[in-house]
Amino acid sequence: MDSLQTIKQRFEIIGNNIGLNRALEKALRVSETDISVLVVGESGVGKENIPRIIHQYSHRKHSKYIAVNCGAIPEGTIDSELFGHEKGAFTGATQSRDGYFQVADGGTIFLDEVGELPLPSQIRLLRVLETGEFLKVGSSKVQKTNLRIVAATNLNIQEAVQRGKFREDLYYRLSTVEISIPPLRNRKEDIPLLFRKFASDFAQKYRMPTLRLDKNAERILTNYRWSGNIRQLRNIAEQLSVLEKNREINQDLIKSYLPNYNSRLPTIFEKEKKERDFSSEREILYKVLFDMKNDLNDLKKITHDLINNKNLESVNKKNQRIIKKMHGDKETSNFKENSFETVPLETEKTDINNKIEKDKYEYAETIIEEEPLSLLEKEIEMIKRALVRSKGKRKLAAKELGISERTLYRKIKQFNLNNNEDE
Repeated sequence: MDSLQTIKQRFEIIGNNIGLNRALEKALRVSETDISVLVVGESGVGKENIPRIIHQYSHRKHSKYIAVNCGAIPEGTIDSELFGHEKGAFTGATQSRDGYFQVADGGTIFLDEVGELPLPSQIRLLRVLETGEFLKVGSSKVQKTNLRIVAATNLNIQEAVQRGKFREDLYYRLSTVEISIPPLRNRKEDIPLLFRKFASDFAQKYRMPTLRLDKNAERILTNYRWSGNIRQLRNIAEQLSVLEKNREINQDLIKSYLPNYNSRLPTIFEKEKKERDFSSEREILYKVLFDMKNDLNDLKKITHDLINNKNLESVNKKNQRIIKKMHGDKETSNFKENSFETVPLETEKTDINNKIEKDKYEYAETIIEEEPLSLLEKEIEMIKRALVRSKGKRKLAAKELGISERTLYRKIKQFNLNNNEDE
């Protein structure tokens, strides 16, 4: 069997990362068998190389190798593409057609983006994996195929299984052996090698001198996130090769080609973040106000119970609970509220009764009701105060509230807040 270096040269694979080497070693080991393989990794990491290696080093290497992008085939026609159809099976089926599973009989079929398969097609694929049998669309005749299936996906299949988007039994049938390709950001040592390879290829293609990176530019490339992985790096190398006359690439030039190089968010996202932060603070404020309202209502109920000469021991227990809540469960024996004093019941019961008689008529007219402290009312109140403090200037009021001037204008209109706007 060929060495890793020979395989890399044959399939033009660049890099010496441990994770990459481990993936290639696993591909070589499983190539001698017929077990199913699932290749996982982010988009653009080069997953398509693994099934090619598996096929070329298997006993099926002289038979057909077919790669199918499941995500690129419309849902209505994917069964026909994979399994074939009979004449008249659907509108437009003017003649019978063999599907990929029949054409690749004896060889290897690579199902790229297998996570995009619709559920009915997943059932058909599961039958092929288990028995090697399938039905053409519009046919009742069972056909057999002898092929090897290698699948790949950039999705988290286990999450798709939990959401009901992918069959669990199919996942376990496909992933007899799972090969993971690391993203480019985890292969930092390979990034300069890949860039030099791409720069050399494009120099030959476009007949121009090869690009060269200085040390700072190389450092920036190495530390960049590369969300598009190898595909994105290749794209950057091609852009530089075509657009730049100067073949010496420095750090300032390379930065201009890297999307979102600075970690700083665009202005629009900063504004949205600011509004979210303000919204979070406002929710905390409302929660505090609601807690205060509940405590106040509890105190009113206690006062009402005292006025109506209810069970004083029960009232005293309620009052102690409220006091502990307001003071962090600290012990307290002398807390004055609403002109009466909370003290141990056994020693001061007579004083409390006298005080009740004294205050009875004072509180007789008290109406216990819920205070209107809705979110909407508090929001209106905050807007009014901001407008007063800014003397009607929308810009200043919006800045104080942490929202855009346009949002403030809409809320003024929505709540019919009359103010003298000073543009």
